[in-house]
This record gives sequence, C-alpha cells and structure tokens, in this order.
Amino acid sequence: MDERSARPPRAFLRWAGSKRQLLPLIREHFAAIKAKRYIEPFAGSACLFFSLEPKSAVLSDINTELMLTYRAVRQTPAEVSAELKGRRRSKREFLRMRSTDPRTLRPAARAARFIYLNRFCFNGLYRTNQQGVFNVPFGASRTGRLPNPDALLACSRLLRRVTLITGDFEKAIRHAKAGDFVYMDPPYAVDTRRVFNEYHRTSFSSKDVDRVRGAMGRLHRRGVSFVVSYAESPEAEILRQGFNSTVVSVRRNIAGFTSHRKSANEVLIWNR
Repeated sequence: MDERSARPPRAFLRWAGSKRQLLPLIREHFAAIKAKRYIEPFAGSACLFFSLEPKSAVLSDINTELMLTYRAVRQTPAEVSAELKGRRRSKREFLRMRSTDPRTLRPAARAARFIYLNRFCFNGLYRTNQQGVFNVPFGASRTGRLPNPDALLACSRLLRRVTLITGDFEKAIRHAKAGDFVYMDPPYAVDTRRVFNEYHRTSFSSKDVDRVRGAMGRLHRRGVSFVVSYAESPEAEILRQGFNSTVVSVRRNIAGFTSHRKSANEVLIWNR
C-alpha cells in the first residue's frame, strides 16, 4: 500500500460508551490550550485521539488484547489487513474466532481476531469471564464493516507518533507535565444503578473513582490540563468538586436496538 494514498485516520474500533458525540466539545478544550502532547489513559477506541491527530501522544489501557492490537496495526497494517481479507459477518465465523485462544496466534492474526470480534459483537462491548475469556455474544446486524486496508494504514501512520502503554491509568499519567493534555474517560462504576461493565466485572470500582479524583488533583497541581467525562451520578459529583464542569445530553443505545436508544446525561469536567 502506498502511504501517499492513505485516507485521514478514523478510529477503527467500536466501543461501548464511546464519546464520539462529545468530540466537538472536547476538541475545543484541546485547541484552546495548544497542548504539546496528548495523553489518554483509558484508550478504548481512542476516537478523540484519531480525531485530533496530535503530533505526540500516549495511549494506555489495562486491556492487553486492545493494546496488542494497536501495536500490530502500528507495525504491520498490511499483515493485519491480509488476515481480515475475505472475512464476512457470520455468527458461525464469529463463534469460531471467539473460541480461538489469542495466545496461539501471530501478532497480526491476533489483532485481526480482536478487530473482527469487536466489529461484530454486541454493541462494541468488551467483557470477559472469570477466566479472562472474551464472552460477548454475536451482535445485531447494524455493526458496520471491517476496516479496509487504507483505513488501517492511515491509523498506523498516526500510531507511529504514540507511546503505547499496557496497564493501570496512573501509569500513563505519572510523568505528565505542564503543556500536556490528559483526557480521561474511565469505565462507569455507578453504585446507584446496574451498568454493563467493560472488561472483567471487578476491573473498575467505586474505589477507583476516588483514585481518578486523586489523579485529577495531582495533575492540576503540576499544571497539566485535563478533561474528564463521566455519567451523571453521585460518583460524577465526587469528580467535579473544585473544577469546572458542564452536563451534556447524549444518546445511548446500550440495548443495541434503535427503538431502545435513550438520552442520558454526561458530565464534562476540566481544570483550565
């Protein structure tokens, strides 16, 4: 593939709780501070990163399969595309790939498996059982298409500017400094209602909300600009204390069907 023919990058993964609807608002904050480096400790689909196209960035997530996928797309986009070539949306193929142990696959094939399952699973969720095995069911028909070679190449070129970290969110922001911009979109750990959690059911809890709040304070004292997004809830009230905030209405479709889409409130929190 000729790099000159690559299209502008766009996030190639689906993700439950993705903030695509909030991108214009968050982009305003990023543009206003003229940040030198972008840091996202809860990367997920990294839709804001791909939209901003920052010159320097750190992407981090606790999800090992996700971060291995980003590394493979960065290093060998053509090989990942070759592994995806000819694969169609099929429940039989989905279940076959889901049952394959990713540890037995080469990096490009492992990344292709993740991309395929992400594209055709229920609502872009990532969830594992007690043994750490991905167990999200096959999705409804409106899941879109697999990324084409040009799309992965464009993402690969942008990812070459990025430091990729696998681990807890605090690891990614430990060395953030004045001039950096940190965007945190933690998984919801809302005590007042049931939330269909990403990752393992114990991967993010209300105790971690306190850790995020502590990290926000440390970033602010070091002169680091940040934006945090979180579902309107008592937990969001903890996060927003002492900082600027606004409430934005967004559409949710966690049920996976158009008829079940509802409006929900999202809290945006920022320090400067």
